[in-house]
Amino acid sequence: MIIVYLTIRLLSLLQWLLVFRAIASWFPQVQSSRIGELLYAVTEPMIAPCRSFLSRFRSLRTMPLDFSPLLAFLILAMAQSLLYALY
Repeated sequence: MIIVYLTIRLLSLLQWLLVFRAIASWFPQVQSSRIGELLYAVTEPMIAPCRSFLSRFRSLRTMPLDFSPLLAFLILAMAQSLLYALY
């Protein structure tokens, strides 16, 4: 059960990192800082598959907003909910 608890906490941390990355995207000076680079390095492996999936939809390709962080956040939330059911 400790593994499930730690995994839930890790998923929560990753969700917060996605939120911080989304906020940091509004500030170019943060994006080019070490913190921005760390956020990018940690969250991009989660966001890239979501971005690839969403690019299959023509209407989403032409939108000025990138919904892939939101999709990654929702996937993490669903995984967390499933783990809470086990815990």
